[in-house]
Amino acid sequence: MADSRRRNWLLATGALLVAPVIASAQRPGTYRIGFVSPTRPGQRNEAFLQGLREHGYVDGRDIVVEMRFADGRPERLPGLVQELLRLDIDVLVVGATIGARAAKKATSAVPIVFAGSSDPVAGGIVTNLARPGGNITGFSTAYGDGFAGKWLELLKEAVPSVSSVAVLWSSSNAAASRFVTELQAAARELQVNVGVYHAANLAELDKALAAIGGSGAQGLIVTPSPFAATQRDRLVEFAASKRLPAVYFVENFPDAGGLMSYGPSIADTYRRAASHVDKILKGARPGDLPVEQPTRFQLVVNLRTAQALGLTVPRVLLLRADRVID
Repeated sequence: MADSRRRNWLLATGALLVAPVIASAQRPGTYRIGFVSPTRPGQRNEAFLQGLREHGYVDGRDIVVEMRFADGRPERLPGLVQELLRLDIDVLVVGATIGARAAKKATSAVPIVFAGSSDPVAGGIVTNLARPGGNITGFSTAYGDGFAGKWLELLKEAVPSVSSVAVLWSSSNAAASRFVTELQAAARELQVNVGVYHAANLAELDKALAAIGGSGAQGLIVTPSPFAATQRDRLVEFAASKRLPAVYFVENFPDAGGLMSYGPSIADTYRRAASHVDKILKGARPGDLPVEQPTRFQLVVNLRTAQALGLTVPRVLLLRADRVID
């Protein structure tokens, strides 16, 4: 009997000693944030964490950020969202239109902040940018009506002789079909032939690049999508190997050796998403926070790539560029 009482006392004492250790895994007052990126770890998540730091949050002290990545495979997003919701998160941050759709379908209770949606109204995420309503708000990349035509105009301005252009698009971006329609309309005005190629996975990309390589195209336009973002290096290397002047949708393509990009800073969109998270954690209702759009669009030109392609970029285009890589 004495041994039994002693054993029970030791177990109870041990439980008391362990309890503070378990409780300290997430301190009282610590918020748990879920983050789902449609791409791989990189600029997006780093920019979001930077934004949180700018608002005074320290990971592991004030917040715990649970991150998941779809690696450019949109079919994984619903499962990743559900995985995070099971962790009893306070706010869910999701990337791209297709990620926001998955989150909106999964919960009407947990606050959602989306980042990087091309057109959240056309994509069915919100009905009003000023007052999105419900449990969702976020940041748009504002690739609105008519934007896609700018990529072809810039390519034609940089290479006036171009008469045949390949357009690579992906259904991993819910707005991508509109980009294709706008590019085809711009091509008719500029008297340029456009070939359209789809790729939402590696097998389709292999097929698309082989077709582009044999098409006789004189230029390439890569439209925005999570899948294309994960294939940046391969797309840049392909354009270089085929000596194709190419226009991309975000600045890290020229940083990796692409010729040109025009669009908003995706990383800045994710960094700014932290501001809505901060307001929500302080009591704001997501549906009362306006969906914000980019503060500016950036034209980036890589002169080293132009020289490698034997191109002379017009001075007037360089003067308009926000950044020139030389």
